[in-house]
Amino acid sequence: MTNEEAQAALDLLRKSVDEVDLRILELLNQRAKVVEKIGDIKKVAALPIYEPKREDMVFQNVLSGNGGPLSAGAVRRLFERIIDEMRTLQRERMAKEKAQ
Repeated sequence: MTNEEAQAALDLLRKSVDEVDLRILELLNQRAKVVEKIGDIKKVAALPIYEPKREDMVFQNVLSGNGGPLSAGAVRRLFERIIDEMRTLQRERMAKEKAQ
């Protein structure tokens, strides 16, 4: 493979990564909208934002559906971060509504 061929192949693959990234972003925002609705219900029902048992269920769900190549540890770390950001979204939304 020449340098030009390698660069063309990399450019094509990077374009694919960029497209996948936008799909991931779309799905994360879709998840965030659902999480906002969950937060609204939790606020009305005076339920806590942090629910460790539910988070364990999320981890079990995604780990059971993981076909690789990501390791179980990598999937767990990614979803820990996603869940943390979703909790932050709920907290910020509740605080904003409380301030109004």
